[in-house]
Amino acid sequence: MKKALIAIDIQNDYFKGGKMALHHSEQMLNQSNKLIEYANIHAYPIYIIQHIAEESSSFFVPETKGINLHPELNISHGTAVIQKHYPNSFRETTLRQELEKEGINELIICGAMTHMCIDTTVRAGADLGYMITLVRDACSTKDLEFDGNTVAAEAVQTSYMAALDGTFCQVVDTATLMQNT
Repeated sequence: MKKALIAIDIQNDYFKGGKMALHHSEQMLNQSNKLIEYANIHAYPIYIIQHIAEESSSFFVPETKGINLHPELNISHGTAVIQKHYPNSFRETTLRQELEKEGINELIICGAMTHMCIDTTVRAGADLGYMITLVRDACSTKDLEFDGNTVAAEAVQTSYMAALDGTFCQVVDTATLMQNT
């Protein structure tokens, strides 16, 4: 098995002062940086996914600071950055071709938002045949509203991890991932 790290949408708009600040975004950034360091130690390719929305979107608007990768994201010069325009990191991007070119068949995924781009990418990747490890403490989400009810971010995170684990991926925390390989 050849592994790669996929870090999704760790961009300014998801942090304090951004247009869509997430719950525990700083933890997601810190844990993602640990995963980047881990990937570098093990010589796993790293793919940074950057979402660029349409002009009419409420966040990740082109030509704004919000679309920029977080300045503390620990990526080195030459790290692959793949732009996307949909929640699925494989849709109309070069991600799959890049992974195939490198012979990668196992993905470690982190980033944001758990209930949107993480969920969609994990499911799509599983459908494409990748073995996926999702790192729960390196992902972030937000409170959601439905039918007049607020679903707390912690419940959203737990629900999505529970739904994905065992069917579409293996869900672990950063420490467990780093201890087991």
